[in-house]
Amino acid sequence: MSRKEPTDADWMRQQERSNLAILKLMVWISLTFGRRVGRLVLYGIAAYFVLFAPRARRFSRDYLHLALNRWAEWSDGFRHVFSFASTIHDRIYLLNDRFDLFDIEIIGNEAVQKVAAEHPGALLIGAHLGSFEVLRAVGRGKQGLKVAMMMYEENARKINSTLEAINPAASQDIIPLGRMDSMLQARDRLDEGYLVGMLADRGLGDDATVDCDFLGKPAPFPLGPFRMAAMLRRPVFFMTGLYLGGNRYQLHFEPLADFSQTTREERDTAIHAAMQHYADRLTHYCHLAPYNWFNFFDFWQKK
Repeated sequence: MSRKEPTDADWMRQQERSNLAILKLMVWISLTFGRRVGRLVLYGIAAYFVLFAPRARRFSRDYLHLALNRWAEWSDGFRHVFSFASTIHDRIYLLNDRFDLFDIEIIGNEAVQKVAAEHPGALLIGAHLGSFEVLRAVGRGKQGLKVAMMMYEENARKINSTLEAINPAASQDIIPLGRMDSMLQARDRLDEGYLVGMLADRGLGDDATVDCDFLGKPAPFPLGPFRMAAMLRRPVFFMTGLYLGGNRYQLHFEPLADFSQTTREERDTAIHAAMQHYADRLTHYCHLAPYNWFNFFDFWQKK
């Protein structure tokens, strides 16, 4: 009897459920006992997942081999999961505007500020690399930038229910993808001067993809985020909020593409160039901060 192998979408849905379960657990622990005690609990959570999630551990190891340019040890796998758990834990405090708890360095925001002053709105394209919550928090609390996040509707609904328990205002910054009016909502926010962010390293199982060189191997990246960026005709920045350990984060902005003057005939070429540029910058930051990439499934698998 043949056994049906899990698909990319199966792995991604499984991970989203795990992410939500961890978030709910950490909300309770952190709001009950505080950040210091919460961080102690993270060691137990990370050890549990390293020991009892063999598939995620295997895919973490496969990725770390490439990012570290060496054999990944058990300690590397633990550090990978611990970094993931730390960013989820810190999300609780960032959503409650507890910026005083963190040391956040911002690199490259001058270019974003310049674009924001010249044009209404810009797009930020990131990855499951570090913490996007640092960006939203810094935007609300320190730089005066308005930031909205686009994500798939099912994930948005699940995460909103948890975020509202932390801070009822947090869910107002999320635009659900996959709806007829998603593009219109994004356009309206951009016209209001928002920075609209989306993550472009993971799609749904039936999304169209384009193979790009990533960490020295071809990997499928979803086409949708870049197609949407081209249709919205805005400047696009790569962004990531790297977790550096303890309470330290480093937020990076880099110009990625500018579709504001791209013609319809040039669009496909411009999209493919932007996608490879994105994969190149993602490769750079995965080497720079290898324990920050939180995709615990077989990212390079071929259908």
